[in-house]
This record gives sequence, C-alpha cells and structure tokens, in this order.
Amino acid sequence: MRVAVLIPVLNEELALPAVLAAIPRRHRILVCDNGSIDKSIEIAKEVGVEVVQAPRRGYGSAVQAGIAALAADPPDVVVIWDGDASVDPEDLPILLEPIAQGWADMVLGDRTDLADSGSLSGTQIYGNQLATFLIWQRTGHRYADMGPFRAIRYTGLVAMGLVDPTWGWNVEMQLKAVKLGLRVVELPVHCRVRVGQSKISGTVQGVLRAGYRILWACWKYG
Repeated sequence: MRVAVLIPVLNEELALPAVLAAIPRRHRILVCDNGSIDKSIEIAKEVGVEVVQAPRRGYGSAVQAGIAALAADPPDVVVIWDGDASVDPEDLPILLEPIAQGWADMVLGDRTDLADSGSLSGTQIYGNQLATFLIWQRTGHRYADMGPFRAIRYTGLVAMGLVDPTWGWNVEMQLKAVKLGLRVVELPVHCRVRVGQSKISGTVQGVLRAGYRILWACWKYG
C-alpha cells in the first residue's frame, strides 16, 4: 500500500526535525509550507523530503497544495500529519490498518481519551464538541473528534472535491465523507503537547477566526 504523508507547516522549525525523523522513509513525505519565514523549508530540504509551496495562507490551502502535488503519481492512501510534534508516530499503523485490511475508506484519530494533559486547550475541546454536534445535526453521523491526524484513500479524497482554504477544511472533509457514503472509522490516538505556539488556540484572534470558519463550514458544506 503506497502511502503519502502530507505535513502542513507554518513556522515549525522547532518541531519539524523530530516530526520528520519519526515518519518511516518508505512513505512519501511532503512538507506543505504555508509561507514560513523561519527555517522550516531548509530543515525539510536538508533531510531530503519534498517541499510544496502554498502561498495562499490557510490550513486547507496548505493541504490542498500537497494533494495537488500527488496527482502525477497518486498514492493509495494519504495521511495528514501536523507539523507541531503533537502526533505520536506509534499511532500511524493504527490509522493505516483498517484501510489496508479493506474495511475502511477514512480513519480519523480520536484524541478524546488518550490526549496528554494540557495538549488540548479548553477552547479546542469546546470547538471540537460544537463542530461534531453541528455535523451530527446536518448528517446524522456522530463524530467523536475533529482531530487533524487522519488517513484516507486517495480516490475518496479526490472524490470529495475539497475547497475550503482555512480551518474549515477538516469540517468539510468529515461532512463530505458522510455524504459520499465513505466507510469512516474513528480510533483512539495519543496527542502530545505541541511544540511552539498554536496558530489557533495561541491567541484570542486565532480562536475567533478558527471558530468562525468552523461554524461557516458546517453551514456551507452541510
């Protein structure tokens, strides 16, 4: 099973070395840079992984740039892996196995039980609960989490036609997965305290912007 790992990055020079060292080199790795002004790009190039530029600011834009770069040589599975060192690499096989065994099309990491203390802010927890509730209201499917660590068949990902450029990308993805009838599985994964300041929960402005985009996405794509 050919796996491509997409790592959306914005100024993650402190975390990125450990992140890249943890991912098995048998997988294709793409750092999707969203306009970093630190050494993130240099670090990625030094270890020999692909760098994809996404000049339009936004989490969704960064991931979409990575997906577009896969079109010429598509993998079987795409993994989304945050560049802030919050992902436990030991959990990667957990996400891939249901797809490899043929009983899932998309596997989402559920952080609600195994997250380290302090790894999720109160704002993040509340935002996740609100987003999953709204998705349930729109689709009848009850998700447990909106975690960023996820794996999906490339064909299913392309079929979604994802367009959201910001933090609504995960919401759009989970809504469209239900609409397309994909076999969705959520499995417990760990969540570590991130390295550096969060782009969302690190500032009041980031929280407000992310909250607005998540609510808008629930309405727009539901």
